[in-house]
Amino acid sequence: GQVATFVEVVEPKAMQTGQVTVDPAALQAGLAAEGRVTLTGLFFDTGKTELKPESKAQLEAMAELLKNQPTLKAWIVGHTDNVGSFEANEKLSLARAQAVVAALTAAPYKVDGKRLMAKGLASLAPVAGNGDDAGRAKNRRVELVAQ
Repeated sequence: GQVATFVEVVEPKAMQTGQVTVDPAALQAGLAAEGRVTLTGLFFDTGKTELKPESKAQLEAMAELLKNQPTLKAWIVGHTDNVGSFEANEKLSLARAQAVVAALTAAPYKVDGKRLMAKGLASLAPVAGNGDDAGRAKNRRVELVAQ
């Protein structure tokens, strides 16, 4: 004859940044092991194609990797989850990959544009299920893939 009540207070707050560390050695290890590496340090606002300033460390690591490996050619591949139309996601994934290539080929990095090619795969190559937020978050990514 007892009644219990459980109250959970959830308060939104800004997501912590600076939690992801990226370095050229980790990128090289990923490429050597699998031929591709997910670029966890690239950030975009939802539905947007402009790289956020928090992406600088990842871009620097990528530029250093490419400088240290002058014969490496790579695809920069954008991926999305399955929310929204396939056509919109295809455009978004390609535009994000192109934004990464544009950032790497511009100052201060000045990577030779002939070494990088942008591709957008939308939701065609998921790494997790799209049935929940956690899976969809894993599927929204940009990868560096050795050519």
